[in-house]
Amino acid sequence: MKTLLVTCAMAVATSLPAADLTEVTGRGVLRVIVMPLSPKDEFFPIPAGARPGFDREVLEGFARLHRIKLEVVPVDGWDNLIPALLEGKGDVVAGRFTITDSRLKQAAFTSEVFPSRNVVMTRRPHPAVATLEALKQEKVGTIRGSSMAEAVKAVVPASSVDDSFPPGSLPGALAAGKVSAVVLGIESAIAAQRLDPQIELGPFIGPPRSLAYAVRKQDTALRQALDEYIDNLRKTPTWSRLVVEYFGDAAPEILKKARSN
Repeated sequence: MKTLLVTCAMAVATSLPAADLTEVTGRGVLRVIVMPLSPKDEFFPIPAGARPGFDREVLEGFARLHRIKLEVVPVDGWDNLIPALLEGKGDVVAGRFTITDSRLKQAAFTSEVFPSRNVVMTRRPHPAVATLEALKQEKVGTIRGSSMAEAVKAVVPASSVDDSFPPGSLPGALAAGKVSAVVLGIESAIAAQRLDPQIELGPFIGPPRSLAYAVRKQDTALRQALDEYIDNLRKTPTWSRLVVEYFGDAAPEILKKARSN
């Protein structure tokens, strides 16, 4: 009897990977959990404007391939995204979502969608921060629950950190003088610098990272299908076009530097 139960359990486990993708395609909808940032957000603007957003365009391409539609599930707070995923409120987390060790303990991630790395950002006339040691002397702004907050915590004393800012507000806080430095993902820093030429990029914090999509660990077939689509897309001119379209002509070289330094 025990052998029969084990055999049945193994058979069920073997069939599970295909069930998650089957459910999505059968439903005809891929539910995408996102953190609402701004109608001008480069990755997933809510509401969608004239430019759909980098991640939205990638996932819409995936949806067309599988003849399904996207349904956006907004969730407030970076630290609420994976809980929403695990509670079954959506199928995938997207929108400039960074792979971190803590998140990997809770969910599985797809192949890299966009390269990332945390970088220090200041604004003239304030002197640029040249080293991480110098950053400890600054009032540093970050966003509670974000991957940037984890990076800041590892370098800057808690007394010098202000993590009260809402998502998308750090460049504005820097311009208003509420903080003297902020730490952002390089993708966000590039976008901020395009809008405000007074912004200066300083040293990187931590190793290169990746933006990707999170799925539940048991949703193996969905992750594999997303991986295949992303890997193929990264080999085409479409990916390079999207990078330049959303982040400017200088973006490829800056991203290359973030990967190599």
